[in-house]
Amino acid sequence: MTTRHLPERPADALSERNPRVVSAVKLHRAAQRRKTGQFLAEGANAVTAALETGRVRELFYSAAAAAREHELVAGAAASGVRTTLVSDRAAEHLGETVTAPGLIAVCDVVDVPLADILGTGPRMLAVPVEIAEPGNAGTLIRVADAVGADGVLLAGDTVDPHNGKCVRASAGSLFHVPIARERDVTAALDALAAAGVTLLATTATGELDLDDADEVFAGPVAWLFGNEAHGLDPAVAARADHRVRIPIHGRAESLNLAAAAAICLYAGARVRHAG
Repeated sequence: MTTRHLPERPADALSERNPRVVSAVKLHRAAQRRKTGQFLAEGANAVTAALETGRVRELFYSAAAAAREHELVAGAAASGVRTTLVSDRAAEHLGETVTAPGLIAVCDVVDVPLADILGTGPRMLAVPVEIAEPGNAGTLIRVADAVGADGVLLAGDTVDPHNGKCVRASAGSLFHVPIARERDVTAALDALAAAGVTLLATTATGELDLDDADEVFAGPVAWLFGNEAHGLDPAVAARADHRVRIPIHGRAESLNLAAAAAICLYAGARVRHAG
């Protein structure tokens, strides 16, 4: 079946055994995503954002999804995207959530070379180092999008941003914010420093209080956030131009990664957009 129209008969629906469906399902695996340069985006938010950026190769949808998101599916077909009706069982195989939304897009990967981001003269970047939990990565990308950050750099041995849980947690922001990956943390920091970006490490014992850092935030900055379990490596923190602490006025010992990132990025955005 092809595609510039919406099929009307359930008999037109592709089963979970169809080669195109089978091929798409394999994109749940990181190795297949690396091999093909493609990944899956599930649900209306992610699919809408993917369509807006022209990254969708094929849109699979169930009959229920077509009824619920008719304008979205019809708009995709009208724009030339291959739209394909699949059976409910095929939709379950394609999706990863307990209640499959029945709307899954095969997309081109989103990450770009770090040089591309640095070439734009970024004013604020989020740099999670060794981030491991896809939900946290997606949330951080969503926060970076919300504050108007110029990019996210995943440094070190990190989660794949195209992981299904990360894509869903980003709520479409994965397609809005430039994302780069650099396995060599030292190389990443060297590139940022060479571009004139001030490195800010978030640490519990930093010498600079977040509330006193407005002057630093006025220039180009890259926020370094540590691993969920172990925090920021001391050597990485030492490499930063400033180590920033978030004041804690209550009895909590610390903040989780996503919360700390949101507080720091919004503090920087407040100064950047003042006036």
